[in-house]
Amino acid sequence: MIAKVPGLLSCNPSKRILPKFQFLLSKGASNSDIVNLVSKNPKVLSPSLKNHIVPTYELIYRFLQSDKDVIASAIRNPDLLSEQFVRRNMAMLIENGVSDSNIARMLQIRGQIFRTRDMLKFVEEVKNLGFNSSKTIFSIALVAKISVSKNLWEEKVEVFKKWGWSDEDALEAFRKKPYCMLASVDKINVVMSFCVNQLGWDAMVIAKTPYILSLSLEKRIIPRAAVVQFLLDKGLRNKSASLTCPFVVSEKMFLYMFIKRFRKESSYLLKLYEEKLNPAHTRDDKTCMV
Repeated sequence: MIAKVPGLLSCNPSKRILPKFQFLLSKGASNSDIVNLVSKNPKVLSPSLKNHIVPTYELIYRFLQSDKDVIASAIRNPDLLSEQFVRRNMAMLIENGVSDSNIARMLQIRGQIFRTRDMLKFVEEVKNLGFNSSKTIFSIALVAKISVSKNLWEEKVEVFKKWGWSDEDALEAFRKKPYCMLASVDKINVVMSFCVNQLGWDAMVIAKTPYILSLSLEKRIIPRAAVVQFLLDKGLRNKSASLTCPFVVSEKMFLYMFIKRFRKESSYLLKLYEEKLNPAHTRDDKTCMV
């Protein structure tokens, strides 16, 4: 089996390399998984199997609880099994009260953050902003702080300010929903533009509910906006009702609250919703086929 891996395992690997392949195979990695991993990062073969690869693998397994997920995470982030800072950073997070489930979430969202040499600095920075390390939101804030460079962070704040926010508004939005700083500059602009220019919202509405910035414009905001606008036009929704509620509730709750409960209009509303939703799905299908 090992000899079948093209270009890697068919060339009489040394006694030092072969056990590393065997270890990964024993964990359920396929030949193609190993080729993928090593081609992305040949350095994964450099560290000691006993002193580095195995304990690092086992620590990651502690959080993900699945060999399949560990292998997938290593392929997505090829430095995980070779970078010397990974175990140290994970241990430091545990010492600072970050739960296993939060560390697992960070591995799944942006595993490359564990390579940082300044993890403690970022942890302290996030704590100083008022985030509790035992809460889920802490892990998202930490991912954002590490992933977004200082210059890009400042650029995003400037974009918010162009829409009328203050520096404090941007900081408060981050405290509420750290995901807002993981949105690209283009995404921030397009969502703000649609909500302000098309829906007629005050930009401060988004500052108070920044979760909107993490939603898909095509798959969620536009289809739901069409339904809400119809209800407003027909006098079926109070104009003083929450602007953001229709966009932040779950799909099941949205269908009940804004479509099914209006029995006479439900058929038309569902058709309107699906018509606005389908173009986004069609584009996704075509993209997947390319």
